[in-house]
Amino acid sequence: MSTNSELMARREAAVPRGVGNAHPVFTQRAENAELWDVEGKRYIDFAGGIAVLNTGHRHPKVMAAVTEQLSRFSHTCFQVSPYESYVALAERLNALAPIEGPAKTIFFTTGAEALENAVKIARAATGRSGVITFAGGYHGRTMLTMAMTGKVLPYKKKFAPLPAEIYHVPFPHAPFGVAVQDSLRAIDMLFRADIEPERTAAIVLEPVQGEGGFIQAPTELMEALRALCDKHGILLIVDEVQTGFARTGKMFGVEHSAVKPDIITVAKSLAGGFPLSGVIGRAAIMDAAEPGGLGGTYSGSPIACAAALAVLDVIKEEKLIERANHIGAKMKPRLEAISRRNNTVPIAEIRGPGAMIAFDVVATRGTNEPDPEMTKKVIAKARENGLILLSCGVYGNAIRLLVPLTASDALLDEGLDVLEQALTV
Repeated sequence: MSTNSELMARREAAVPRGVGNAHPVFTQRAENAELWDVEGKRYIDFAGGIAVLNTGHRHPKVMAAVTEQLSRFSHTCFQVSPYESYVALAERLNALAPIEGPAKTIFFTTGAEALENAVKIARAATGRSGVITFAGGYHGRTMLTMAMTGKVLPYKKKFAPLPAEIYHVPFPHAPFGVAVQDSLRAIDMLFRADIEPERTAAIVLEPVQGEGGFIQAPTELMEALRALCDKHGILLIVDEVQTGFARTGKMFGVEHSAVKPDIITVAKSLAGGFPLSGVIGRAAIMDAAEPGGLGGTYSGSPIACAAALAVLDVIKEEKLIERANHIGAKMKPRLEAISRRNNTVPIAEIRGPGAMIAFDVVATRGTNEPDPEMTKKVIAKARENGLILLSCGVYGNAIRLLVPLTASDALLDEGLDVLEQALTV
């Protein structure tokens, strides 16, 4: 069997560097919130496949559903020969999603596909072209979603020109000096300087920015956007790709407000590790596209649909929404205690709803000056000691914690011990 170092050398020779600087840990197997590399070393997984594994690696109920589906068929293409699991999953999501009135759902494969098709649906429903998104937001790496993403490095550099009719405004966050009113004034400026409301199809945002640093959208912003969209006939699209399926202590992140969007995009933890995404929206809006205008060969794979139905069962049966809040209640006080120590790397802005937790690594205690280089060192030290972490944030200095919601308290404590050790200087 190859070692991690041998596989890393092969990776560098065979895989384009554009896939990113992956952890030099080559996974051989995984279970719940743990994984083992090709050399047999054990790691605690606080990354969760970038929020894909809310129900953990290889949850028995999910694996059983997939195995049962594989015993029947693996693919027919829903547009050619439909199957019940696709319809059953759509019905369940229609009932769960905080959408006003009757809802419909269509499935795709990736989060970026979901966002692309949400924009297509919005344009078809409104007859308009413009899309407003937020700085720091992340929506994908396809050409359209890359344009929607509010971060140049590493997502946009060298890939221009980008699609037109995409506009960005600041996202409210006190450490960046941006208040809700600043965001709303920026939208008003767009309407006066770049695009009139009557040409704007949709406003798109994450209820908690993921790659942007786990910054939660204030309820005041959500309510103001809903009122603005209602006033001008604009559709409100909420990107729940990373925030969905119990991660934030609600089934959907937008439920931390009372706002009901017109369209919701989902992916990541929807299918417990199998590729599946979806767009859920008001029925009249979802019917706007011409027949055949939406879909794809592998969209709504029967294997992934079977997995997703099992995921929804697990979330309910194992009370993972409550579990997410419990995890957050354990993590935040521990991080606060670490932040008060004098022999640790300075950290600040411990934040996030439920089990979607992040903190900033800063240059000087008591400030918000980012220290991305120290962030890399902390992550590397944690990895050496058996803990997988991820960074994020506009300045690359946020460490995000996305432990599977099925992790035991004992494993959480063990992982937090390793994190504290990695932060100790």
